Amino acid sequence: MRLDIDRIRSCFPALDEGVAHFDGPGGSQVPRQVARAVADTLCGGIANRGTVTVAERRAETVVREARAAMADLLGCRPEGVVFARSMTQATVDMARALAKEWGEGDEVVVTRLDHDANIRPWIIAAEAAGATVRWADFDPATGELTVDDVAAVLTPRTRLVAVTAASNLLGTRPDVPAIAEAAHAVGALVYVDGVHLTPHAAVSATDWGADFYACSPYKFFGPHHGVVAAAPELLETIHPDKLLPSTDAVPERFELGTLPYETLAGTVAAVDFIADLGDPPAGARRTRLLESMRRVEAHEEELFGRLLDGLAALDGVTLHGSPQRRTPTVLFSVAGHAPRQVYEHLARSGVNAPAGSFYAIEAARHIGLGEPGAVRAGLAPYTNAEDVDRLLAGVAELAS
Repeated sequence: MRLDIDRIRSCFPALDEGVAHFDGPGGSQVPRQVARAVADTLCGGIANRGTVTVAERRAETVVREARAAMADLLGCRPEGVVFARSMTQATVDMARALAKEWGEGDEVVVTRLDHDANIRPWIIAAEAAGATVRWADFDPATGELTVDDVAAVLTPRTRLVAVTAASNLLGTRPDVPAIAEAAHAVGALVYVDGVHLTPHAAVSATDWGADFYACSPYKFFGPHHGVVAAAPELLETIHPDKLLPSTDAVPERFELGTLPYETLAGTVAAVDFIADLGDPPAGARRTRLLESMRRVEAHEEELFGRLLDGLAALDGVTLHGSPQRRTPTVLFSVAGHAPRQVYEHLARSGVNAPAGSFYAIEAARHIGLGEPGAVRAGLAPYTNAEDVDRLLAGVAELAS
């Protein structure tokens, strides 16, 4: 069955402005159900978590529901869901904590395909510990990162492999289970950046062999914050810096300060919204999420084919990368026009498709674009055929 795209679009007040949004890779639009959950939590009686007052119990319920919702979305256990201000902050904190056990001769593997949030924290932590950083390169022509590319830099001294589940620049989806298997074979942990993949595909972090899976709810209709999920037993072995009075329980030992309850309530609403994309919704939330994401993938794949074919048919348009397995994300350039000029031209036409390297600076350099990057267009479940045609028409005006 298909997504009811008209029903979905009617839930997003931002779409009433008449803009075609291809800026989802930087952050999706938000349905009113999420905004309402945030507002209701802010306006209701709430306090620090506890068991005595109604306000305390309400805060406790919000946190527990948020962990359960993210566990259903990611295919992990709620006891291993850690909340943070952002995925970047969560990764910096986790890298610092893990590096306490690293030393001279230990090695960490990062890839040039990744967003810098899954590169620089590991480099900084490795340098502080005296460990060595090894780089896995990808094919700059196709944008493909294979398990062989990663395996080539693994050694018995590898302590951790940091890899993206999908490139936020090129859309490339590496074979995470195969990479995890290769990393585990040498005794390394695997930290997966799932920020760009999670809005577009069903996630099974535990089944994929991801020791850590990080994502950002604001990429899939939720509020701005970060999440990292891991097995509770693994988290028990990691000891982050924390305040003396704060609990040492997992996962709370990783969450510095009071959690943003309104944000977590919005995240629950976002996960529930995704679970109800199927019509009619039925079954447990995890089951409904898997079905919804199957429909999302089918919808986005159809529209993405239309977008790729349309761009490829335009003279002067260059598509960067051609990975076989990808999210509905395309990076392109228009001859004779700087990326910023294309971005601004499209914006004047009511089409939001930004330009840059989008913090994937290593990837942009590796394919020869450097910091200016190119124009990125990403689809979302609320994208329709009219949006795609508007983008193609806007690019055609420059390419002609």
